[in-house]
Amino acid sequence: MTHRIKRQGLDTVQLDTHHGCEFLDAEAQLNKYRSVLDRMESNALKPAESRDLIHRLVQET
Repeated sequence: MTHRIKRQGLDTVQLDTHHGCEFLDAEAQLNKYRSVLDRMESNALKPAESRDLIHRLVQET
């Protein structure tokens, strides 16, 4: 399952599953996805840190 989220204003969430596509636009559902995105962004590495991690992992393998 993939999730595509329009970040600007976040007014629709598209869920792609093996059953097809579903669009979520209820405010309560969108608030949950906004919260998830905020947590992911706050825990994500900065781009340079991501590159360093990938390079280090490549060197270790």
